[in-house]
Formats: sequence, structure tokens, C-alpha cells
Amino acid sequence: MKKYSIALAFAILTSPFVFNACSNSSADSGEQKEEAGHEEEGHDEHQNTTTVSLSEAQIKSIGLLLGDVEQKDLTSTLKTNGYLRVPNQNKANATSLYGGVVKTLLVQPGSVVKAGQTVATISNPQIIPMQEEYLTLASRITLAELDYKRQQELNSGNAGALKNLQQAESELSTLRTRRASLRQQLQLMGIAPDKLTGDNMVASLAVRSPLNGIVSNVMVNIGSYLDLNTPVAEIVDNRQLHLDLFVYEQDLPRLRNNQIIHFTLTNNPGKEYDAVIYSIGNAFEKDTKTIPVHAQVKGDKTGLIEGMGITAVVSLGKSTVPAVPIDAIVTHEGQDFIFIQTDAHREEEHHNESETGHDHAEGDTHDHTEKEEAGHDTAEKEEAGHDPTKEGPVFEKIAVRRGTTDVGYAEITPLTELPKNVKVVVKGAFFLLAKMNNKGEGHAH
Repeated sequence: MKKYSIALAFAILTSPFVFNACSNSSADSGEQKEEAGHEEEGHDEHQNTTTVSLSEAQIKSIGLLLGDVEQKDLTSTLKTNGYLRVPNQNKANATSLYGGVVKTLLVQPGSVVKAGQTVATISNPQIIPMQEEYLTLASRITLAELDYKRQQELNSGNAGALKNLQQAESELSTLRTRRASLRQQLQLMGIAPDKLTGDNMVASLAVRSPLNGIVSNVMVNIGSYLDLNTPVAEIVDNRQLHLDLFVYEQDLPRLRNNQIIHFTLTNNPGKEYDAVIYSIGNAFEKDTKTIPVHAQVKGDKTGLIEGMGITAVVSLGKSTVPAVPIDAIVTHEGQDFIFIQTDAHREEEHHNESETGHDHAEGDTHDHTEKEEAGHDTAEKEEAGHDPTKEGPVFEKIAVRRGTTDVGYAEITPLTELPKNVKVVVKGAFFLLAKMNNKGEGHAH
């Protein structure tokens, strides 16, 4: 029994049927892997990250429109940044020439003041003796004048000594000089000497605004001591606001005086203001390669404060340039693109037809039955409103550099040469970019 089992096993192992079956299985497995490899290679070869196709239904649903690269007269502009400034002659500090304790504050930041308006008062006990001395000098000068006249009369009659006349003259001159000095000091304090009497001496000094403007800052409090080095308030005349723009040297020849500037606040771009260039610098700013350009702000200045950052656009004049509607330009990863219609799918179809024709030429027989069935299926689908053999147009992504933007158009400079009479997607470009990006993500392995 044991001998029969061994013989049976040997016969099975050496059977050509079993050997062929194993060989066929291995061969089929290898062919499947090879075919899968060819399919993957073919898939990778036909993947294109710069083109995208749409079906007729998709084109209709997004309302895709084609147009031309047009020659447009656009107003070229120069975009630059800067700050709002007020000239030094239009800024001032309200100060007092004499120290004292702040008694009253009559303004706060944002207050509108006029030149000569009182913004604060200070108390200083030393001003009382000065007024007293000024009033006393009046009577002393009167007596000195009488004494001087008497000495003149005596000297003319040889009854008085010349020395006495000279002393009287010197005393009168000294008193008059002292009175003039006190008069000037009182006027600097804001006290009217001619209206000063013993009954209305001033006990506090007024600190006045030196110009018309707006109070931008108040530096003291009530009760604090004010000296000559401490201003009470800072006042700015915003009517003289101007722009300090920073322009690179290659753009400087394009600027000139009286050019119009449109600008917005960098942190609040909702409102546009106007300015006119009145001065172009002739030296570089410190540690930069920019040159300052000054422009006077015109019109409404509401909401403008010195030191605000601005974004300005300088009008440089009209020029004829190649342009497309703004919606035709899309941006991806910092680069601008447009989409053009291309015939790439036709070349691919021609290549496929050439390969198919070559295969039929080598073959001896054709399976007409399968073709008739396929044609029958296609006809049925066409009758149902579908055409599976009809491919939609292909669109290619082209990198461009954006230039002047005006009246809804933007200047473009293609980074690769465009075909003649090319058609550009002027509506729906964003959809094409989104589909292309999704396709690229879907093919990622």
C-alpha cells in the first residue's frame, strides 16, 4: 500500500498538465503586472499640469467666455508708499517764558485753537513785584524829570554845579531804561502795561497758542510746575499736510512737479485723497536707496493725521499696451496667469489615430461584429443626448506679468510667446484654476 501512494505522488508531480498550469498561472500573473505597469506609465505620460479641459456642460454652467488680447490706452501709474507730514513751520508748542504752577488747562487733544487763544494759565508770585516796580517807576521818573529841569536852569544861570546836572541826567536815563525793560517783560508775559494800575495787577499768566491749528498733545496737568523747557501743548496746523513719498532711483525720471497723486491710508483704504507733487529731493534717504518726493494734500483732509502711513498711486500718463480684462488674470502661489484656448487635444487625437491605423495595417482580420456593436451602442447614446466621443476644448495656463490697471483692464506681459490670434478666457478663469489644482491633487501619489 505504501508503494502505491509513493508512485501516485510521483506521477502527479511529473504530470505535464500540472506543470503547464503552474507555468500559465505565473505567465498570466506576469502579463497582468506588465499591463498594469504600462497603464501606470501611460497615465503618467499623459498627465499635464498646465492644461485643463472642460465639457460643453461645464462651459455652459460657469458661463465661460473667450476674448482677445487687446491694445488699450491705459493710464500708467507708479505705486509707492510714504507718510503724512506737517512742515516744521506749521507745528508749534504753547510755552511760557516764565515758570509757574499750572492753574487751569483750557484745551485737550483734538481741540481747535486760534493764534493768541489762551490754552492754560499759570501762577507765579514773582510777577506781582515786577508790576509793582513798573508802577512805582512812573512816579520816580516824574520826580527825576523835575530835578533834571531844575539843574538845567541852575546851570544856565551859573548858579548850580555841572556835576549835579550830570547826576540828574544819569538818574533820569537809568529810570527810563528800567521802565522800558519792565514794559517789555510784562508784554512778553501777556500783561498790557498801559492798562496796569495798582488795583488791577495780574496774579496769573496766560499761555497762548502761537498759531491756528489742532491740539495734538497736552504735556502738563493742573498743579504741575511749568518751566521754560516744558511746553503746555503741541499744536499742528493740518491745513499744510503733505506727503513724504519714497521713490526708487529708477522711477525718479518718471516724476515731475504738479503731477497728480491719489492716495489712501494704509490701515484704512476706504477713502481716497488727492495731492500734487511740489518738490523732488536730490539726495538719498538715510540707509535706503530711495529719494523723498513731497506732495501737497489738496481738498478734504478730514481724518488725516501727521505720521499716518499712506499708499499712493502717481499718474504717469496714457500709453497703448496689450491688456485683458482684470477677471482674466488669476494668481496662484504669487504668480499671475491667464488661460488660453489651445489645440492640444486635437494633436493627441491625431497621434492616437495614427497608432490605431498602424495596428490595423498589420492585422489580417478585423472583428467587424464588435465594431458594429460598439457603433450601435454609440448611436443609442447619441439618441439619448450624449456624445461620449466628443471632447471639450483644452485650455492652457500661461504665466504673465501684470502691469498698469485702469478702467477694468490690466496690462500683461506674457512670460512665453503667445500664438497669433490666440483666444483668452476672459470669464471663468478662476474656475479653470480651481479645477486644475484639484486635478493635480487627485493625481498625486
